[in-house]
Amino acid sequence: MGSLRVWNVNSTFTGGGVAEMLRLLVGYARGSGVDARWVVIDGTSEYFAVTKRLHNRLHGAAGDDGQLGPQETALYRAVLEDNAATLHQRVEPGDIVMLHDPQTAGLARQLADRGAHVVWRCHIGTDRTNAYTREAWDFLIPHLSGCSAFVFSRTAYVPPELTGSDVWIIEPSIDPMSPKNRLLPRARMTELLTQIGLLDGPSDSARHCVLGGAGSFSPNDRLVLQVSRWDPLKDMLGVMRGFSEYVAGPNTDAKLALIGPSVESVADDPEAEKVLAECLETWAALPRRVRSHVRLVALPMHDVDANALVVNAAQRHASIVVQKSLQEGFGLTITEAMWKSRAVVASAVGGIVDQMPPGVGVLLKDPRNLESFGNTLNTLLAQPDEITRLGRRAHRHVRERFLCDRHLQELARLIEHLLSK
Repeated sequence: MGSLRVWNVNSTFTGGGVAEMLRLLVGYARGSGVDARWVVIDGTSEYFAVTKRLHNRLHGAAGDDGQLGPQETALYRAVLEDNAATLHQRVEPGDIVMLHDPQTAGLARQLADRGAHVVWRCHIGTDRTNAYTREAWDFLIPHLSGCSAFVFSRTAYVPPELTGSDVWIIEPSIDPMSPKNRLLPRARMTELLTQIGLLDGPSDSARHCVLGGAGSFSPNDRLVLQVSRWDPLKDMLGVMRGFSEYVAGPNTDAKLALIGPSVESVADDPEAEKVLAECLETWAALPRRVRSHVRLVALPMHDVDANALVVNAAQRHASIVVQKSLQEGFGLTITEAMWKSRAVVASAVGGIVDQMPPGVGVLLKDPRNLESFGNTLNTLLAQPDEITRLGRRAHRHVRERFLCDRHLQELARLIEHLLSK
């Protein structure tokens, strides 16, 4: 690649799939001789409130009741103009700059004027169009005029306004050798989950991450698990309600763990604290017997590899991994769990459908139907052989389609295409 320099720009170093993906892809690119760099923008709390509003509305959901009008546009431009001024001191003509998601789209024109090849990569979207999606795209499209190309995870996410543009469809991927996905011995898995307080056992660690003063589960309990951000669209609250109302009881050893990042660790998600507080309030109000079947866990993010190892251990320990999202851009936690040969129950929304063809997991047609969700879990928990079969098929599917070598090859083709233009 010679003197090629590729910049990736997003809104956070930790928390969420984009940050995890960039950490791996940038590392592999540098290892192959590309001068790959990663920059995180600065923003105010008011700015991140606007960009989270954009995020929700690109998913077809209202989010908060705020506007995306002239005042929000002015705030968005002002914050990104400050960031563009900083990037102008570092980005050179001929560099390739990949801007990720709505938080960075407004940098495109300034960086293109600098002489860079600018690509906007949108990791989110929805198959349906409504007033919220139209409002979000009306806000964003004027900021994308400087882009040479666009990358989406699914064709259905490409807005009509970009018809005829240089659009690429590139699905995300996982690295099987990363701390989050590499093979862990059983003893190491138990040790990690004991250290955070999720499982019983001796531990000299002060890193107790189970919330609400709750105790630990037995290592012999079967675990149903969802790992995600504390985001309304991930529906952690719905998972807890569905499990509590239709699964937890005296006739099952199954337990539920909801694991997410500590809310102070994710600067670009202003809704996280509220969602976690709602989950804790609902958990505390459960009958004592039911409450004993459920744990909420908030993992610190200051050590990214340590966090990834704990998530890895939790997914491998689980009997069933859930992703009951109400909407999902892609949702790589599905692929992560499938790689670990877990049986997955997930919503038939967004990119989840692309990851789970028939026979490799169970798709929920209506993720808001809590009774159906609970019955699905009960049926699977009663069929341990089916859990094993689904896990084996899932692992084979990920190996064939969702590993990072394919992803890197597609990005290399995109870069070659841009340089040839």
